[in-house]
Amino acid sequence: MLVIAAFFVATAALLPFTAGEAIESPILYPLYLLAVSFAFYGWFWTHGGQTLGLRAWKLRVVTAQKTDISWQQAGIRFLTACLSWLLLGLGIFWRIGQKEGKTWQDLSSKSTIIRIDNTDTDTPKT
Repeated sequence: MLVIAAFFVATAALLPFTAGEAIESPILYPLYLLAVSFAFYGWFWTHGGQTLGLRAWKLRVVTAQKTDISWQQAGIRFLTACLSWLLLGLGIFWRIGQKEGKTWQDLSSKSTIIRIDNTDTDTPKT
């Protein structure tokens, strides 16, 4: 839901440039929203490893060393997740057959989602 709010703010930022009219670009506007979406997720993943949803579920995106992922890893993770969704979630269902339970985005970005301790959100629980 927060990313949708970010879309509203990002769209509102464009309105002064369109004289308040609807944005009618079938290519540029969706690419703009995709970039906003990446900026949203990328920032949260690289700064603490948690979106609000991950925080609520007490999960965190980390590297193999249990540190925040880099922007490059975030980009790879985001693009792989988009591809997975385009293929009807195949990359997410992939985790079912994996011993380590990793999705395509985990494997491609060399990151993983871990559970964190209930009392301290900065300390990963392994």
